[in-house]
Amino acid sequence: MSQAGVTNTELPNLVTLLEGIFKNTPWAPYLILWENIIFSLIIAGIILLIAFFACRKKRLIPGRLQNAVEVIVGGLDEFVCGIMGPKGRRYTPFIGTLFIYILFMNLSGLVPFMKSATSSWSVTLALALCVFVYVQYTGFKELGFFGYVDMLMEKPTGFVKFSVVIPLLMLIIHLVSELVKPLTLSLRLRSNIWGDDLLLGVLAGFGMKGVPLLLFSSFLAIIAAVVQATVFSLLTTIYFAFILLEHEEKKV
Repeated sequence: MSQAGVTNTELPNLVTLLEGIFKNTPWAPYLILWENIIFSLIIAGIILLIAFFACRKKRLIPGRLQNAVEVIVGGLDEFVCGIMGPKGRRYTPFIGTLFIYILFMNLSGLVPFMKSATSSWSVTLALALCVFVYVQYTGFKELGFFGYVDMLMEKPTGFVKFSVVIPLLMLIIHLVSELVKPLTLSLRLRSNIWGDDLLLGVLAGFGMKGVPLLLFSSFLAIIAAVVQATVFSLLTTIYFAFILLEHEEKKV
């Protein structure tokens, strides 16, 4: 399918409407160019506002918003620490923020005149690269340079250690594996959300005849949005867990 065909099946959103209104202005093309960034910033702003109002007047007996936020934060903390152990709590803010941000972006495509920024590979790749950089930084910080390289070589001992070829081969395999992680992490998220948005756009084009299918597909899209945010966060947690496990083994 051509890019033009894909674009025509997308539901109209705030940015495309503004681009149509101001199409004769010199800055109108930049609206489409930065469309996904604009929607990702809108979601970030919404999350910041929710966090601000939830924390503005914290009470011993929380109100509804504060209570909801505390339940979500507590659940995310249990999720991360359940996999990584107590030391994983330091990574809860990062992983929890990823989950909430991705979930909101996934669901935003179901809101009239909004779009899921995660349907763009540029957005999901940026998120995956943030995970990649943080994981590599954690690896070097916790294990040291030589310890991290030793982990990538599968900690060779005895004859294998002095064979050179096998440790070098393992190092190359693991380096390629680490470099591939951002691609698989980003493409999995982008492809699923893009497919859901595309399907909803096609069904919306059927008019009233497509309403039953549109409602059913919207329900499935909500489930997919939660699942994809969970999968992204789960894999991120596992990447960190491997580093912490190696760190604990190194201390022993």
